[in-house]
Amino acid sequence: MSLPALVDPADELTIDEVRRYSRHLIIPDVGMTGQKRLKNAKVLVIGAGGLGSPALLYLAAAGVGTLGIAEFDEVDESNLQRQIIHTQSDIGRSKAVSAKESVLEANPYVNVVLHEERLDNDNVLQVFEGYDLIVDGTDNFATRYMVNDAAYFLKIPYVWGSIYRFDGQASVFWPHSGPDAPCYRCLYPEPPPPGMVPSCAEGGVLGVLCASIGSIQVNEAIKVLTGIGDPAVGKLVIYDALELEWRKLKVRKDPSCALCGDNPTVTGLIDYDAFCGAISDEAADAAVGSTISVTQLEHMLKERDEGTRDFVLVDVREPNEYEINQIPGSVLIPKGDFLNGSALEQLPSDKQIVMHCKSGVRSAETLAIVKGAGYTDAVHVGGGIVAWVNQIDPSQPAY
Repeated sequence: MSLPALVDPADELTIDEVRRYSRHLIIPDVGMTGQKRLKNAKVLVIGAGGLGSPALLYLAAAGVGTLGIAEFDEVDESNLQRQIIHTQSDIGRSKAVSAKESVLEANPYVNVVLHEERLDNDNVLQVFEGYDLIVDGTDNFATRYMVNDAAYFLKIPYVWGSIYRFDGQASVFWPHSGPDAPCYRCLYPEPPPPGMVPSCAEGGVLGVLCASIGSIQVNEAIKVLTGIGDPAVGKLVIYDALELEWRKLKVRKDPSCALCGDNPTVTGLIDYDAFCGAISDEAADAAVGSTISVTQLEHMLKERDEGTRDFVLVDVREPNEYEINQIPGSVLIPKGDFLNGSALEQLPSDKQIVMHCKSGVRSAETLAIVKGAGYTDAVHVGGGIVAWVNQIDPSQPAY
């Protein structure tokens, strides 16, 4: 179902803009009026990472007049495999500044506004205010729910995208566009259990998948802004890059939705970290008093080498992660083996168990399982191998 254009047309296009956007102007559906709408549009892109990179470049190329970039991070070498808006020379620089330079290089007629701060309950409504549309390129559930709720309260539509390994999803959430239009909470009423869905940093993502989903987000943004076509409101687009399969599912408005339902219980911004939970309550309880630093671990490993201490250091990451870097003297037992119980058969009963993962989340979850099995003196390494590489062994590759 088509919807009215979100933005009024600008007064005019300059001669230079007419030349630049000529291939849009000769499309009857877009034409001069549609291009003027794009020129008058104000779009906020959250994140200048995997999804934000292609989204920003294509929104700029399309002629969106004002582009906001909400990004607080710096460019890391591991970003360059997929975050095409940044280059080798940008490593260590502000992602927001790097993205702005690339956008202006692509289209100098775009007004770029930077928001170099982490979005939270204290600033999200202020940052969103004044934008016509939001493109969500975030990579964690807490921020996604916050974006959804803030956009709903301000009555701003937003285009959502998600990527993981070879799979991508996209949709448009605009509950105020009609009585049957859903929000993100209608699709995902509750976040997944902590640790159930690895982040891209833990599970990886095929770089080119970002372009596939990011371009879909821009396509939907253009449709909403100009009022052409049938936007993906109430639809979920699912892409499987390995099988080259596209599916489109209908997403219905949930009458019992906590935000946009008949009797809403979420009437203001909430504690999204607590709602999503970085780790489960069981893991948090297990980690209390049983978390060691990488400095402590280094000392323990020296004592083990000297024969004055004995323990088993267990890496609970996946085999492909173990191939990238390891803490010397560790053994690999993936988290999945702990979940199905087979790992317990591999653990000695007469030695202390020390566990680590990439950042400390997965090892905290497995710590709860091990303690529940009777290994009361088991501990895990806070910060995981990321902290080990940064503080102890920088010769190893970080990821």
